[in-house]
Amino acid sequence: MILAIDQGTTGTTALVLDRAGRVRGRGYAELPQHFPRPGWVEHDPDEIWASVLAAVPRALAAARVTGRAIHAIGVTNQRETTLLWDRVTGEPVARAIVWQDRRTSDRCTELQRKHGAAIRRATGLVCDPYFSATKLEWLLQKHPAVRRRAAGGRVAFGTIDSWLVWKLTGGAVHATDPTNASRTMLFGLKSLRWEKPLLARFGVEPKLLPEVRRSAGDFGVTRGVKGLPDGIPIAGVAGDQQSALFGQGCVRAGQSKNTYGTGCFLLLHTGGRIVHSRAGLLTTVACGPDGGAAYALEGSVFIAGAAIQWLRDGLGLLAKASESEALARQVSDSGGVVLIPAFAGLGAPYWRSDVRGALLGLTRGTTRAHVARAALESLAFQSRDLVEAMAQDAGTRVKALQVDGGAVANDLLMQWQADLLGVPVRRPRVIESTALGAGLLAGLATGFWKSHRELDAARKVEREFQPRPDKAWREAEYARWKRAVATLLG
Repeated sequence: MILAIDQGTTGTTALVLDRAGRVRGRGYAELPQHFPRPGWVEHDPDEIWASVLAAVPRALAAARVTGRAIHAIGVTNQRETTLLWDRVTGEPVARAIVWQDRRTSDRCTELQRKHGAAIRRATGLVCDPYFSATKLEWLLQKHPAVRRRAAGGRVAFGTIDSWLVWKLTGGAVHATDPTNASRTMLFGLKSLRWEKPLLARFGVEPKLLPEVRRSAGDFGVTRGVKGLPDGIPIAGVAGDQQSALFGQGCVRAGQSKNTYGTGCFLLLHTGGRIVHSRAGLLTTVACGPDGGAAYALEGSVFIAGAAIQWLRDGLGLLAKASESEALARQVSDSGGVVLIPAFAGLGAPYWRSDVRGALLGLTRGTTRAHVARAALESLAFQSRDLVEAMAQDAGTRVKALQVDGGAVANDLLMQWQADLLGVPVRRPRVIESTALGAGLLAGLATGFWKSHRELDAARKVEREFQPRPDKAWREAEYARWKRAVATLLG
């Protein structure tokens, strides 16, 4: 079987997959969040590794197998989160700075003004605290002793995939793949290499950096991992959204998927063509049919499922996030209420890190059900923003949308998304496409699956949501969202 490890923002999921792509066992472990200051979000790298060590045996136990049944391992991860560790001791030198962290906002504003166009041409990214480069720069500036050790080659930098590969191989391999490297703001889209001018701009020594290897390729073998025998190949690595794209079978130009997790991420595969966005999207590296490098347009929404968590934890409207559908179904619409969940700023296509969330259209008749429905609608509205931007950039409209992530279990949300877009929304049998993609990459690289036909058999659609044909309603609803966003942005 294949073991897929999906290390996410709020926890780690491990799946055991059989040759038909079915999930034979699942394990999950939560990951503590650390908020030392407003706008700062951190993870403890040792707690990340501990969550992996907790999730994997739970998945094996659920599958009723031991580690000896594992043919290969795939790894996928929260992407831009940045950490440093000591190559000799293997110890982290500081907490990891999470992709949601906004501490480098001022630095990014300065960079965008002076160098934004050049950085975007080279990397496909906008200058935003979301990405790794300014996080890494901040760590090196705030820890002079670490900077000195880094200059001597003692310190390693990585996104979470690199940290996990290091730990899984007992420190033998310091590597990443092109999909993760392309999220650092240090990696060239065209060259598919670390860019020396960017390294110099951010004060990053080349010795810090991981080797970039093919997504479906050789990342070493397990060594000294509790619960797993030595010698299992780690053979698939991809950032979470590109892994989900591969898991959904979106491996050729024109295919698209949307992941509804903590954030919301919509990717449109562009094949071998680099499409530079004019509509506020990102250009990123993706995987082709064989796991090699290809390209995609990406729209990133910072707060999606986290808005439902806010209803539960912040407002106390829900006991469990899964109750949101039943509560929202108590009303036929949101009663004119619009939630703009800009709790960490607005991502694509707006890129406004300075704005904060708003709840608009409240009346004396507004109920908790209206607010819950508005929260669900905010996920669909933000996704429509991304679809519109992609149509502008790529010159083609999305004809169907593959979906995955925890929130796609919500039938109300999926139907409303189809209605709002006017295209079919397809939910797969395995909604954890992020982990599935990493597993498929590992299996492809090691011959576990020998053909693309075998991979496609593992990517079955469970349900297709057909849109209502009322275009006037669709456009009126979207106009309501656009007016609310315009009010917030001033």
